[in-house]
Amino acid sequence: MSIVHVLDENTINKIAAGEVVERPASVIKELIENAIDAGADRIEVEIQAGGTSLMRVTDNGKGMSMEDAKLAIQRHATSKIQDVGDLLSIGTLGFRGEALPTIASVSRFSMRTRQEGEELGTLVLITGGKEPEIRETGCSLGTTVQVEDLFFNTPARKKFLKTNHTEASKINDFLVKLALSHPEIAFRFINGSKTSVVTPGNGNLYDAIKSIYGKQTADSLLALDFEDAELRLSGYITKPNMLKSNRGWQTFIVNGRIIQNKAMAKAIDNAYRAMIPKSGFPLAVLNLTVPQNSIDVNVHPQKTEMKFEDESRMFKAVYKAVLDALRPAGQQLHDIAAVVPKAERHYTMEPMQFIPASEPAASKNDFGGSSSSPAKQALSKTSSYNAPRTIYEAVTRVSPAEHMSFHEAQELLHGRTEQGTMQTGNGSMPPADSSEAAAEKPTAEKAHGLDAMAQDGNIIPIGQVDLCYIIAQDAKGLYIVDQHAAHERVLFDKFSAMAEGIPSQQLLVHLVLSFDGKETELIETHRELFRNLGFTMEPCGDREFRLMEVPSDVPVGEAEDILREILADLQEHHATSAKEIRKACIATTACRAAIKAGEELNLRQMQILLEELSTTAYPYTCPHGRPTILKFSSDELAKMFKRTGF
Repeated sequence: MSIVHVLDENTINKIAAGEVVERPASVIKELIENAIDAGADRIEVEIQAGGTSLMRVTDNGKGMSMEDAKLAIQRHATSKIQDVGDLLSIGTLGFRGEALPTIASVSRFSMRTRQEGEELGTLVLITGGKEPEIRETGCSLGTTVQVEDLFFNTPARKKFLKTNHTEASKINDFLVKLALSHPEIAFRFINGSKTSVVTPGNGNLYDAIKSIYGKQTADSLLALDFEDAELRLSGYITKPNMLKSNRGWQTFIVNGRIIQNKAMAKAIDNAYRAMIPKSGFPLAVLNLTVPQNSIDVNVHPQKTEMKFEDESRMFKAVYKAVLDALRPAGQQLHDIAAVVPKAERHYTMEPMQFIPASEPAASKNDFGGSSSSPAKQALSKTSSYNAPRTIYEAVTRVSPAEHMSFHEAQELLHGRTEQGTMQTGNGSMPPADSSEAAAEKPTAEKAHGLDAMAQDGNIIPIGQVDLCYIIAQDAKGLYIVDQHAAHERVLFDKFSAMAEGIPSQQLLVHLVLSFDGKETELIETHRELFRNLGFTMEPCGDREFRLMEVPSDVPVGEAEDILREILADLQEHHATSAKEIRKACIATTACRAAIKAGEELNLRQMQILLEELSTTAYPYTCPHGRPTILKFSSDELAKMFKRTGF
């Protein structure tokens, strides 16, 4: 008996569904692409429960006759190509004829469609790939496809879906990209009972971007335009001051098809490299038109990748178009960079500088500002950094009552005693003259107390390197403290311990902030979370909120950036519990509120930071795992300087 056999049609469809239908967003993609190929200029998408319970796509395209509807639900039935030769010049989004039968094989599927000139339309009903039920019905012109209970008959596939919020977010992201790739089509996306995306469909890409991302983003747009013999590139990018932490808002379109392409992304990165003062990604909507026979769109089951005949040519075109937009005629790159907000974050090429600690000014509080919190001072900012990973220890408690000058700290660390002698490695050395000894007597008691601190293992700060690392030492070694990582850990532990919510400070002048549709939905969904984090907001217009209170340890100037970073984290976060989401948001808040590299601290400020670090719950690393403090013992220093064997 033969062990090789042909699979039945139902099994074949379910296997094909693994290539075409990965998640609800995959279904929406296939159905909308079919609607676009049918000539629709209005498309409405409605979902429930992230698309797992219901997806409905309605278009005003040309529709199908009953005969075509019967054929459309068969595998490899298509109106897009006739033979293998057409594969070299595919101009439609869908062409393999697998979408409808594979979707129907893993859902409860219904389709209503009617052509112009026909009184009645066609209704197709399929449950889990079984025999279809087809009959006449009354319906509007165009096609409506409804998909219910996705993966109801393949539970192994269903359990790999994310939360409803995540699945809805994936659909939203894809719809946004489709709307940008087809500004001539009016899109409407209804998630649950709320309309999330609406585009005008007037053919103007600028208006489409504005309707999706808001006026603030639209005001930052720069137009692209490049053309040679066989290549045309158009679209928009944002100025270097409009960045996000991921590439989610970069859309690449080739001959009307949305793709992912590393070369195009790299070309944008290279063009921006000389003018972005921090890591981030600009918005980009690039529309590339090339001859159909110079690309291969069938290299990926979901057609999200594309093979170019000459990728280097495409790379150069994107790079030049972006660079020309960023550097208009008559301006240099540094002129563009000068308009970036908070431009003090530029990288520095200066050599490392050691800055001795100074005494705090009498007119200022502990951290030189109007508040007792170090985070509330207007801090200068430089690039991010990573501390070297070597031996590190937690600091012990430093008494805040002591005020030392740099010279007093030096005297303490060299072991000056009440008798005015300095202990050295080779014995005792008397002072230079009796007047020096007499001069030391008034401060002998204080020096003796600080000496006891040092002998007990407490560390004494003595200065900074590159306004980034605190240098300190005790009787047994040298310490290097990453001031940002240390303060970030202190704030993170402090915020985490506030179960009832982080204290807020009221703003004298409320900030009115604009958000896109997706960000607005996140704010409304997580209103209680933001309140617990210390941000109090209320709606004050279409996609606008009035910010009235911010966390007490957050500088007012940082509040908007922190809010937007939290929103970006919420879009990417896959945690299912409120506790995990809150932890991620607190980490973002602590990072942005902490002292930055580039802030000059006086001795008192360093002492307070070390004390707070020594008393916090987990002082060894920042919330991201970077060490806060490194230690080099006297023995290790001796080995480094090859002083062993003496």
